[in-house]
Amino acid sequence: MHWLSLGSYVFGGAFLTNAIPHFVSGMMGRPFQSPFAKPAGEGLSSSTVNVLWGFLNLVVGYVLIWRVGDFRLKETIDVVAVGAGALLIALFSARHFGRFHGGNHPERS
Repeated sequence: MHWLSLGSYVFGGAFLTNAIPHFVSGMMGRPFQSPFAKPAGEGLSSSTVNVLWGFLNLVVGYVLIWRVGDFRLKETIDVVAVGAGALLIALFSARHFGRFHGGNHPERS
């Protein structure tokens, strides 16, 4: 059963990390890509949509980490699982959104 909790922690870390760019961009009044834009994930959504999407990501991340299983900060494997989810979504986002914001893209490297 602990494997189910670890999987939840990985996804929780991804959701918490994904909340950051949406929430911050929205708070700064800047449009940013979101699943609700056209085309999805490529077009820009309003700052209000991004604040709401970022907040929803925070709530989902919280539920997946602190309401599923028995997450403990002193358990290395629990923290590694959250960190792995955070790192994976951060790397994916860097590669995917880099082409829109001047970041490195694999074809240019």
